[in-house]
Amino acid sequence: MESLRESSAQGTSSVAHRPSMTPRPPAAPRPSLVTRSAQPHRQSFTPLSPQAPRVSLVPRVSLGPQVTLGLDSQPSGTLMKESSSLLLEQEQKSRRQTIRFSLCPKSSRRLSQRSAGPCVSLISAYNELAKMGDPNLMEIVEQEGITAKEAEYFNQQNEFQRSEHSKDSVFFRDGIRQIDFVLSYVEDVKKDAELKAERRRKFEQNLRKTGLDLEIEDKLNSEDGKTYFVKIHAPWEVLVTYAEVLGIKMPIKLSDIPRPKHPPLSYMLGPVKLPSAVKYPNPEYFTAQFSRHRQELFLIEDEATFFPSSTRNRIVYYILSRCPFGVEEGKKKIGIERLLNSSTYLSAYPLHDSQYWKPSKTGHMSERYILCKNWARFSYFYKEQPFNLIRNYYGEKIGIYFVFLGYYTEMLLFAALVGLACFFYGLFSMDSNQTSTEICDPNVGGQMIMCPLCDEVCDYWRLNSTCLHSKFSHLFDNESTVFFAIFMGIWVTLFLEFWKQRQARLEYEWDLVDFEEEQQQHQLRPEFEAMCKHRKMNPVTKEMEPHMPLCHRLPWYFVSGTTVTFGMALLLSSMVSIIVYRLSVFATFASFMESEDTLQNVKSFFTPQLATALSASCLSCIVILILNFFYERISTWITKMELPRTHQEYESSLTLKMFLFQFVNYYSSCFYVAFFKGKFVGYPGRYTYMFNIWRSEECGPAGCLVELTTQLTIIMIGKQLFGNIHEACQPLIFNWWRRRRTRAHSEKLYSRWEQDHDLQIYGHRGLFYEYLETVIQFGFVTLFVASFPLAPLFALLNNIMGIRVDAWKLTTQYRRPVAAKAHSIGVWQDILYGMAIVSVATNAFIVSFTSDIIPRLVYFYAYSTNSTEPLRGYVNNSLSVFLIADFPNHTAPLEKRDFVTCRYRDYRYPPDHEEKYNHNMQFWHVLAAKMTFIIVMEHVVFLFKFLLAWMIPDVPKDVIEKVKREKLMTIKIIHDFELNKLKENLNVEYGNIMKNVPVNNNKSSPGDKPSV
Repeated sequence: MESLRESSAQGTSSVAHRPSMTPRPPAAPRPSLVTRSAQPHRQSFTPLSPQAPRVSLVPRVSLGPQVTLGLDSQPSGTLMKESSSLLLEQEQKSRRQTIRFSLCPKSSRRLSQRSAGPCVSLISAYNELAKMGDPNLMEIVEQEGITAKEAEYFNQQNEFQRSEHSKDSVFFRDGIRQIDFVLSYVEDVKKDAELKAERRRKFEQNLRKTGLDLEIEDKLNSEDGKTYFVKIHAPWEVLVTYAEVLGIKMPIKLSDIPRPKHPPLSYMLGPVKLPSAVKYPNPEYFTAQFSRHRQELFLIEDEATFFPSSTRNRIVYYILSRCPFGVEEGKKKIGIERLLNSSTYLSAYPLHDSQYWKPSKTGHMSERYILCKNWARFSYFYKEQPFNLIRNYYGEKIGIYFVFLGYYTEMLLFAALVGLACFFYGLFSMDSNQTSTEICDPNVGGQMIMCPLCDEVCDYWRLNSTCLHSKFSHLFDNESTVFFAIFMGIWVTLFLEFWKQRQARLEYEWDLVDFEEEQQQHQLRPEFEAMCKHRKMNPVTKEMEPHMPLCHRLPWYFVSGTTVTFGMALLLSSMVSIIVYRLSVFATFASFMESEDTLQNVKSFFTPQLATALSASCLSCIVILILNFFYERISTWITKMELPRTHQEYESSLTLKMFLFQFVNYYSSCFYVAFFKGKFVGYPGRYTYMFNIWRSEECGPAGCLVELTTQLTIIMIGKQLFGNIHEACQPLIFNWWRRRRTRAHSEKLYSRWEQDHDLQIYGHRGLFYEYLETVIQFGFVTLFVASFPLAPLFALLNNIMGIRVDAWKLTTQYRRPVAAKAHSIGVWQDILYGMAIVSVATNAFIVSFTSDIIPRLVYFYAYSTNSTEPLRGYVNNSLSVFLIADFPNHTAPLEKRDFVTCRYRDYRYPPDHEEKYNHNMQFWHVLAAKMTFIIVMEHVVFLFKFLLAWMIPDVPKDVIEKVKREKLMTIKIIHDFELNKLKENLNVEYGNIMKNVPVNNNKSSPGDKPSV
């Protein structure tokens, strides 16, 4: 049997062919195949065409005599030596179960009890081998004594079949067995070439032992002339075995639960709706975990299409990831991932079901084409997503990501509308703002001489020079800022609570209610199993499992902790470098803009503060993108070295490290501007200095909120633009470059597996980076939204296009990912909850300490003396007075002025007071008001959060009822099936017993019936 499988994988395979309708002559001119007694057999398949009938290479279970090619147990040269005595001997053998490759047509599973039909002639067999491109055909021809003319005919048939091979084909050469997975490799000419070849041989040998069918495409048939392709097919028996192992649910009966009804005003959303056939590609079923011993329970209409292609490739990958390929250095080596890392194989991927720009010609529904037509189009940006079709094609894990992204985008619409309303409020009230009016007034702001912003080189300046800057600040620093901060605290609660409901509904619709993470995520990683030499009994399963003692893990934990600490320190040092840059270039900008006459016209809006903030923000964005490149690889390496036990532990550890790095990397500069800049400046004459060299930065007269808005806008929009351009252009350019070589070759030879091989690799962490990008954006929208109400709008626009970019690249530019199950977004949900709680505190602190709202309110209620215009005089009240004569020599401007005093932003006593330059009472009143606002806002928002979380159930009531109904019906269906099966078995046993009871031949009257 092993030799049979190996010969089949190399192309020497038997074929199933429809018998020729022309009767054989009585005396064959050449030796014929051995025939064994067989009963007539009804054909159960339809040929592809009269010239190329469908054939089968699937190993079948034979329970009776049949016609075989004889290639499984003896050389082809012995075909002529078969005699009638051998035939009689074979007929007299016991009818035990054997597995052979048959030349007879493949029958369906339900017709497997019927006898085999007549077989093909020798010439038909060779014709089929020629059409399939059997590499050993010529050797067989020589041994069988075929003439040169006939051999030439076989070669012509071989070339004809190769040229006729459709580039859309996703089947083996026989046209029946579907390709579920593809491996590719190139023969290495280096010193480890023999080792890699031996690994491949053992790996493929073990794959065949598991029951998989393999077919190898020679490198001469590939476009580059050097790549081998191993096509893998999972037969029915393999699928049903591993479907039971993985606990895959399959349909048992059509569901009688109606689909959810549309809301009353749903007709208004007609333009955004998809066709019903695309939105619901399959009917709803009651499902149960598959069992190979209960196959009659399931709705199996066709074995070839019963398991979806996503389920098939998931099963095959499960086998590939656990298949051993030898023992090296005393350790058992297992898994396709190790072979890929060592370049033993170049790639491993499932095939797309068709080309994306046209449907398949096989007659099967082309899900990739439908997705590309209805989902991966930028002109459909306003349409809903076909979630069920995404789930069917890519699996639940990718499907639930797009459901989450779509739901997040829908919720952003409400936040964007409220934020836009707050922005328009600030825009329309700009001219009536009392603070900006006083700053711009030549009689008020024009008469206020401000102290220099840097030592020696900076000069005094007038307050009205920041007129435009103060008006721009009012756009985001107004009364609506408090309302929007509180609204976003409630919005994020509603977002998370309604996501729980959406997730629960999704679990029911996608048969994930009883899905246990242990089935997939809690399984041991192959790398962990290979590295572990110790065993420990599992207290739950009572089985011995690989175990890694803590003493072996501690060194790697130490390395991991040290690396993470060093990385965080490097991130903080980069932030400090940006701060030093801001401090050092501010004086340069200030002196340059003062000296250049050409810049006098733009000084009104392009101030030194703004120039410094813009340049520092751009530099910070560039540094962030560069550091991300390194930290992604460092985090991956650290996590691998820790040897996590399960897939879930691996993903959780990697997620924590990557999010920690990204959090500090993206948000550290925003935290600095929001909570540290301008808070520890000192006052003229006693400024604080960083490293005793650079003077600390001051906020502008209108506060630091504008700089925080600038920083947030540049980093957020810059990251989104770079991410979208990178995601769209990188795979497009790489794929174009890899396909350039195909222009010199015939298009007919560019097969489906080669087309997919030239696409980009999505990878196991492709979805991880998508989640990370979304969560980082969620942080920009929630953590600092009080400073930038337009952040939800920019995030909404980015996500609307981002969904289509992700759909386009996944459908057209990437290889098909391996399907995986998931019932939630995993650890990302916990991260979102944590960010939601932190966002309440950050927005409260931004409103209190970064904006100018609380000082204005304190002045309005406690210090204003004007009843008609309560805020008149606020600017003068918020600026303290400093005597120029008190300037130290090293800080005073080089050019002498006639001014006696200058103003600076703080609440301190004037120079003629006995406690001059100390904080006055208003400072403490403002500080107390800020702390009070933080406490009140946090308690109010958290109160609403807890009330909403209590009022909104995690699982909707209708979903609970549907789940109960489905469980009840499933139990009933299984109970009825088992009961009927038991009755049938009892009837059969009763019939057998009655047959063995002897007939009573006692005498009886002629009218009496004989009794049994």
